Amino acid sequence: MDLMTVDVEQIVGEDFSNACIAQQSWSRRHYTVCSFRDADLSELRTEFVVFTECDFTGADLTDSHHFGSAFRSCTFARTTLWHSSFRSSSLLGSTFSDCRLRPLVVDEVDFTLVSLGGADLRGLDFTDCRFREANLVETDMRKAILRSVDLTGARVGGLRLEGADLRGAHVDPGLWTSAKLDKTQVELTQAVAYANATGLVVEPY
Repeated sequence: MDLMTVDVEQIVGEDFSNACIAQQSWSRRHYTVCSFRDADLSELRTEFVVFTECDFTGADLTDSHHFGSAFRSCTFARTTLWHSSFRSSSLLGSTFSDCRLRPLVVDEVDFTLVSLGGADLRGLDFTDCRFREANLVETDMRKAILRSVDLTGARVGGLRLEGADLRGAHVDPGLWTSAKLDKTQVELTQAVAYANATGLVVEPY
């Protein structure tokens, strides 16, 4: 999807800090290096909107919904995102810290290079999402659905996956020894990979 092949409104370097811009609908815009610090963006609707290097520190994005939008190298610190949804969207290279993220709906979202270290993502459904080279150190994904998720290259030290569904997920061998696994659902090939990573020898009886 190339948002720049159609008419796109360009907004560069604007300061929307502390602004009340709730319940708005934005379409085909490109915000670059804009500040939304402590802004009220609750119930915002975006469609094919691109945010590049924007700052959402302290912003309220409660019940916001985003379709086909991209948040590229954006900063989310103490941001409220609960009851929000991201569909067919990208969060490439963005950073999340001390954010309220649950409940949250994601559908075919690209989290490549995203930093979610220590985030509380318990019970969320990430089916078919991409976390390539993401920072998931000490992230809590207990009971999350991670079916067919791409976790290759992700940093997973201390990642909590107790009770999670990993069936069909693409992972590096190091996940089996770095993440916390208990009652995690896996398929047969993953069980063999786990056994090999932990030094077990799997042979036919």
